[in-house]
Amino acid sequence: MTRIVRFFLVFGIGLLALDAALYAFVADRTPDAIRPKVTSSGTAAIGGPFELVDTDGKQVSNQTYRGKWMLIYFGYTFCPDACPTALSNMGIALQALGAEANAVQPLFITVDPKRDTVATLHSYLQSFDPRIIGLTGSEAQIGAVAKTYRVYVEPQKPEVDGNYLVDHSSYLYLMNPNGTFVDVVQSTTPPAQIADWLRKSMKDHTT
Repeated sequence: MTRIVRFFLVFGIGLLALDAALYAFVADRTPDAIRPKVTSSGTAAIGGPFELVDTDGKQVSNQTYRGKWMLIYFGYTFCPDACPTALSNMGIALQALGAEANAVQPLFITVDPKRDTVATLHSYLQSFDPRIIGLTGSEAQIGAVAKTYRVYVEPQKPEVDGNYLVDHSSYLYLMNPNGTFVDVVQSTTPPAQIADWLRKSMKDHTT
């Protein structure tokens, strides 16, 4: 075996190993990889009680939205690309649902409560579907709800100017009108497919 052939063989094996490591790193931080506990009824143990503040400054809880299908996305207003894409897809999907969207309450829960105040959330969401309600709270409250929904959140080291990014999982969570977890879908899913997913999920899980 020549030296150059040996080099590219080792290089190729190294790339495969790196790719596998990166896949494991990302997969380990997605809802599917978390393998949440399952209740006695066979429902994934995702979601639960929360108490936060909405974009009108009102205290709300998970009980506030009972009777509605909650479509929840976790993100933050300083997010450069994933969050704007997710919220845009959410809004377009709701428009595609037409009157069926009246049964859905879309929520945007921040994972960056230090910067995402009520005013910041309110201003940010003006660029998206007006039905999307932003929720924030204390660091403890946000940490608790992120844990309950199995959301991966990892703030990065601040830059010289103090700004920082927050790594986070990017899924849309669907909870039924009783607050029980139904399913998740990747936020990058095309809006038409999200609308179809919502329509089918609501039909299949209506009691």
